Amino acid sequence: MKSTAVHPDDVSRKWYIVDAAEKPAGRLAVRIAEVLRGKDLPTYTPYVDMGSFVVVVNADKIKLSGSKDEQKIYKDFTGYPGGLKLRPAKAVRKTHPERIITQAVKGMLPKNKLARTHLTRLKVYAGEQHPHAAQKPETLAV
Repeated sequence: MKSTAVHPDDVSRKWYIVDAAEKPAGRLAVRIAEVLRGKDLPTYTPYVDMGSFVVVVNADKIKLSGSKDEQKIYKDFTGYPGGLKLRPAKAVRKTHPERIITQAVKGMLPKNKLARTHLTRLKVYAGEQHPHAAQKPETLAV
């Protein structure tokens, strides 16, 4: 048996679309992170960027289990002294609902340069509309 190493030039990327309406945030983020890294492919190589693009729609309708809407806190830091802003998930859902999914997926990726590249392939939209119809995204089963 031979082990094969994938060269970055040989990677072909697909586009997937996910409807986040009434789906649990954590379970959705796990599946998205897996596709962004390319772990769903049989030729997965950890040090090669093999991931696909993922478009998430209806981020404002994502489901948080339990009482996380009131108790989960999102932190934003401006970089200045005293610039730490703490907001509950309910407030984040009203102003920037795409941050709930983006931060959940970011937490599930490895903390390295490759993960920052993976995160650029995640496109999250609050409503039903998205500008990626020309890429003909396939539906991703979650």
